[in-house]
Amino acid sequence: MTIHHMSTTNETGKGSRMKYLQLVDHIHALIEKNDLHIGDRIPSLNQLQDQLGMSKETVLKGLNYLLEKGIIESVYRKGYYVKKKQVEHSYRILLLLDKMNTMREQIYQSLLVETKGTAAIDVYFHHHNFNVFRNIITENINNYTHFVIVTFLKDDPSSIINLIPPNKRIIIDYNQLGLSGNYTAIYQDYEYDIYNSLSLLQNNIQKYQRIILIAHPEALHAEHVINGFVRYCEESSINYDIIPDVDETKFKKHTAFITFSRYDSDDVSIIKLAKKHGFTLGEDIGLISYNDTDVKEILEGGITVISTDFRAMGKAAAKAVLQKKTLNERNPTQVIIRKSL
Repeated sequence: MTIHHMSTTNETGKGSRMKYLQLVDHIHALIEKNDLHIGDRIPSLNQLQDQLGMSKETVLKGLNYLLEKGIIESVYRKGYYVKKKQVEHSYRILLLLDKMNTMREQIYQSLLVETKGTAAIDVYFHHHNFNVFRNIITENINNYTHFVIVTFLKDDPSSIINLIPPNKRIIIDYNQLGLSGNYTAIYQDYEYDIYNSLSLLQNNIQKYQRIILIAHPEALHAEHVINGFVRYCEESSINYDIIPDVDETKFKKHTAFITFSRYDSDDVSIIKLAKKHGFTLGEDIGLISYNDTDVKEILEGGITVISTDFRAMGKAAAKAVLQKKTLNERNPTQVIIRKSL
């Protein structure tokens, strides 16, 4: 355990261990002497104040440290209980995802590899449910050193996220608005990414007479994607349309489609319609899809994708934890050109 020193005398004597860490040492000593066992209730807040001659604020700081390290756990209206005997990792990370899919798995695996041996990671899912999101945060607010969070919620979660101290807060994928303090954000810039990606695909797009963006209105990032799409089309003088779902009446020859459906169902619908009408994908009909997967690499000879680097996102989150850095950066996005365009 790292020893910190302070020069002031109101919390510690000069050259002595910080006072809240003296409380930590006291609890550790009780556990090591078997005066406290796993599952035992530790002395109350008032008892610790009296025994150690500490202020309530200092005692709470020490207890929060033990909570973060997983040594103790808080039981509502009952007190604090011993959870384990020693610190196994320097950091405890709560990774809160919206769902599990290939992209989220890449974030998790990258974070796991980069923090191996130094952090314990617990994974939770909110499934776009605000109440579940709120409960996970509020019930664990003191139990982790860091919170790595993906939002994508219809209700504004900023007031809940702001309960987490900024230095413990790492927001990934979607750049959530309304957050206070100096916190880490590693995000996709949807407006920039689609504009820049379509610019890179300019030569491939030129063989089509029209480009259609399929933008589902429930997608939180739809507005940003639409803004970048419209900007590109108008600056490039390309005929375009924006529709909420795959529509066979809009399925005309020499049209390119852009999809970012959550479950890639729009890609399947477009491929089926191309076959139904006898159109060749990549010649008569173009297809650009968001987020690369192993399936897209081989489906119909390969689907052209605009895809952010989710492994890089996990790696950057780990860097913020391990190097105690506050990052605010756009995650890199790449274009992979395949047969579908």
